[in-house]
Amino acid sequence: MLELNVTQIQMGRSAADKPAALALLADRLVHDDLVAPGYLAGMQAREAQGSTYLGQGIAIPHGTPETRDQVHCTGVRLIQFPEGVDWGNGQMVYLAIAIAARSDEHLRLLQLLTRALGEGDLAPALREAQAPEAIVALLQGAPQELALDSQLIGLGVAVEDFDELLWQGARLLKKAGCAESGFANSLAQGQPLPLGNGLWWLHSDQAVLSPGLAFVTPAQPLDYRGQPLTGLFCLASLGEAHRQLLERLCDLLIEGRAAAFSQATSSRSVLEALGGEVPADWPMRAVVLANSHGLHARPAKVLSEIALAFAGEVRVRLAGEAGPGVSVKSLSKLLALGARRGQALQFSAEPAIAGEVLPALEAAVLAGLGESIEPLPLAETGLSAGAAATVSAAAKAQAPAAGARLQAVAAAPGIAIGPALVRVPPLLDYPQQGQGATLEQQRLSAALEQVGADIQRLVEATSEANIREIFITHQAMLRDPALAEDVTARLGEGLSAEAAWAGEIEVAASQQEALHDALLAERAADLRDIGRRVLARLCGVEAPHEPDEPYILVMDEVAPSDVASLDRQRVAGILTARGGATAHSAIIARTLGIPAVVGAGEAVLALAQGTVLLLDGDHGLVRVAPDQPTLAQALRQREASEARRERAHAERMQPAVTRDGHRLEVAANIGASGDTAAAVELGGEAVGLLRTELVFMDHPQAPNQATQEAEYRRVLDALDGRPLVVRTLDVGGDKPLPYWPMPAEANPFLGVRGIRLSLQRPEILETQLRALLAAAEGRPLRIMFPMVCGVEEWRSARDMALRLREEIPLADLQLGIMVEVPSAALLAPVLACEVDFFSIGTNDLTQYTLAIDRDHPTLSAQADGLHPAVLRLIGMTVEAAHAQGKWVGVCGELACDMLAVPLLVGLGVDELSVSPRSIALVKARVRELDFSQSQLLARQALGLDSAAAVRALVEEIG
Repeated sequence: MLELNVTQIQMGRSAADKPAALALLADRLVHDDLVAPGYLAGMQAREAQGSTYLGQGIAIPHGTPETRDQVHCTGVRLIQFPEGVDWGNGQMVYLAIAIAARSDEHLRLLQLLTRALGEGDLAPALREAQAPEAIVALLQGAPQELALDSQLIGLGVAVEDFDELLWQGARLLKKAGCAESGFANSLAQGQPLPLGNGLWWLHSDQAVLSPGLAFVTPAQPLDYRGQPLTGLFCLASLGEAHRQLLERLCDLLIEGRAAAFSQATSSRSVLEALGGEVPADWPMRAVVLANSHGLHARPAKVLSEIALAFAGEVRVRLAGEAGPGVSVKSLSKLLALGARRGQALQFSAEPAIAGEVLPALEAAVLAGLGESIEPLPLAETGLSAGAAATVSAAAKAQAPAAGARLQAVAAAPGIAIGPALVRVPPLLDYPQQGQGATLEQQRLSAALEQVGADIQRLVEATSEANIREIFITHQAMLRDPALAEDVTARLGEGLSAEAAWAGEIEVAASQQEALHDALLAERAADLRDIGRRVLARLCGVEAPHEPDEPYILVMDEVAPSDVASLDRQRVAGILTARGGATAHSAIIARTLGIPAVVGAGEAVLALAQGTVLLLDGDHGLVRVAPDQPTLAQALRQREASEARRERAHAERMQPAVTRDGHRLEVAANIGASGDTAAAVELGGEAVGLLRTELVFMDHPQAPNQATQEAEYRRVLDALDGRPLVVRTLDVGGDKPLPYWPMPAEANPFLGVRGIRLSLQRPEILETQLRALLAAAEGRPLRIMFPMVCGVEEWRSARDMALRLREEIPLADLQLGIMVEVPSAALLAPVLACEVDFFSIGTNDLTQYTLAIDRDHPTLSAQADGLHPAVLRLIGMTVEAAHAQGKWVGVCGELACDMLAVPLLVGLGVDELSVSPRSIALVKARVRELDFSQSQLLARQALGLDSAAAVRALVEEIG
């Protein structure tokens, strides 16, 4: 690693002007054989393009890309000019740093040499310095801040001994940029220090780039040298940066607070105990950097000057990276980001100044930060967690070898065999500047209208209610007035329709993905899906046609519109690099009966077109170019599976009773009255979830009582006396209504949605309840309220329903709640005294419990309802309900997961409500089980540490 030292510095020189200073610097580079004599011409040409004055009395002259062939060896030489040199515009230089670099190595040099620029005015000290050692000390600046954030905390790591735990700590420090290769070896050569209570300390100052502290704990307590090992602190030591933290740690241990580390369950608690930087919940804005050479000194200086004009903290990080980011006011820290063209910068600011500084920073980046910029093609913008990511991943990843076995996430059941159709988004090139705001607005409006019409055709052609619901949501996104306003503002700045639309979609999607507290955000995947469709229309690019033969569709992540528009006769299966089992696309795949495996990793994008794939959607397994015996076995399994489906279908009207006599009700989830008869014909014993949103979404204004009553009566008529469980209006979050304007929320999933929203408009909720009671006419009706998180919300809704029941009598009425947030499950013993039933919505319960958006592009595969934390909440709810003689249903996607069914039965769930297609198979699965064995299996699962471990247990035993 190149380091600054005194031999590189000449003191006390003078130069009449900048050309003379450049000549002195070039002579020094030539004398030390770093460059050829012609390099001076490159330095002069670079100054002609723009001044290399950096600020605070420092200039960093270097050559142009055309003179890089003149560089013999990368290096720097420094000359002090105590009398100063006028570098132009009255900017006096007292220290010139000549850089010789063959490529972008000078960015690394800047990171090393300009760390201190944000620490005050260096010019007087540089002018007055008497020795090279003083120059080195000034440029090294104040002691570096110790890195300590959430990305440096690793809790419950699967290791077997001290050495593996050490390696994990070193890996975190290297990933955070604190250490380089060789650090782990140097750390292993140190002498571990026991701190007591199973905690150990280890440090090294070798191969350290910047100071940082990692803390790692093993999944299971270990022994080391005859003492317990519950946690290890790994320090990348540099100077005195760690002293204050070490003193704090000693104080905590002396106070007897070691359990804060040895028993830590969250990185946040560790950071708070150590005084580390806990991420702030600040407004954010993301924008893609288009500068050809990335965020080098001059554009970084523009950013820092903008931030310095505001009295408050402003931070930035690269999109997708963890941690709070760095101060935008610090030039050295901006340079240390190493941001490249095409990367998204994620800015955050204190709420008091965010409304002014974030738009200013975004506008500056879009304008080029003082440089001329070339338009970014789609592949370089963030619009694609899609285009660029997919293409680059496919280019870098190595395709799995023939015969490879890939374990991924089971998303839709069934076995599929066929050639791979690897589909990557087209690279869309478009001009950055438009031909006038009026013309560009017309072009955009036409594209929006055409895409809206395309989506409307999908809505009309789709018989599945939940698919139509998703596309209706997409239509609402197209009509979003806030999005239109922001795009119009960009058009007013002279951008083309493509650039304005792509930029605003990416900003909105990135903000949603980057929301604090683990990304519980509005569906960025759906927003990007809409963005991609409109942008393709603007660029005149048509979607590729599918081949006639049945194939396996392979994509980075399949958007809902991709799945819903597939021809089921030609698509044998779906394989994705990313995604989870509860993402919209996975739900649609299950609804359409297309086997799907998701989250298989980037390597599948590198598969050659036509590679034969074997997908097992029941177990999340993929075989690449399988041999004949494997194919033959898979065909036998598929035949057996089809026979099982046929047998289940033939027995679909039989009750779901375990072998030892325990009975469950199996009901249907539906979205519209027209789905009821089919659900009954497929064996549904009730409707366990009627989503009423479509009644509201299908009308330009809130439907009146008569309209709703007619819809609900059709459902009850088709049920012919079977119970109907209906969810009151559940909008907000990802389901807006065009006639019910809602203020923009930083995090709609943690905002006004479900029962919260209904209670704000009690007249709409009252109309719905009246319609339900009037339609029932003596038939069994169960009404449940969505997103209840506290007793007060439940009581407000219940009291309204009971008041209306006095006006419209109904004997067989039960009132309950959806258990979708952890607080409802934790309050189940209180709520069970008042409700008539619980219905557990496992999709939302999972994402709120694990703090993972089920459609997040990289985390969604981890949003697994079989996580022990989710199962514990289900178990708590069932136990509390049964103690009061109340019943519990499950109406989320977990209810039709064949690996989950034994556990739900074992936890005591009374009803499983699933998609109509899954009713027969779920019933058949229940009939295969033994209730007492399922109870034992559930108890074992609650003691495991991960969803993967639970799935492995059920596959092995169940």
